[in-house]
Amino acid sequence: MNEISRRDEISLSGAALRGAPWKAAAIGGGAVTAASFGLGVLTGGGDLVWALGLGISLFALIAAVGAVARPHEGDRVTRQARIWSLRHPWRFALLPAGIVAVLDYPVQLVFDDDGVFGAAVDALWHGALVYLIAGVLTLAMQGRARSSE
Repeated sequence: MNEISRRDEISLSGAALRGAPWKAAAIGGGAVTAASFGLGVLTGGGDLVWALGLGISLFALIAAVGAVARPHEGDRVTRQARIWSLRHPWRFALLPAGIVAVLDYPVQLVFDDDGVFGAAVDALWHGALVYLIAGVLTLAMQGRARSSE
């Protein structure tokens, strides 16, 4: 009887992400984008779409991992949401994956010539990779949920 709806799960994930290190995530994602594109230009094959997709993915991963890395910090709601996220890593990872898919779709659509369907497939593929990585990293940090009780 403790089942919660998908909407409540997304709300809990959002509450956990409320205290994410967004500035560090933006700096990390931007730095990786610039470095990836810069190295590509220097070696003769600069791919802006790849660099932007990589930066967006890293942005979401840094935010997701940073959000659950310190479950004992923040207000009561944020702490409870982070503990829930650590106990349900695969459900929590859906929101960062969705963020990547939503942010990556316009990049794929505008800068790549795959069309509407190809851009959607690429964006969903990047979201799926972030889902897997964020889920595994959050799963690896589950001990923090037990130690914060």
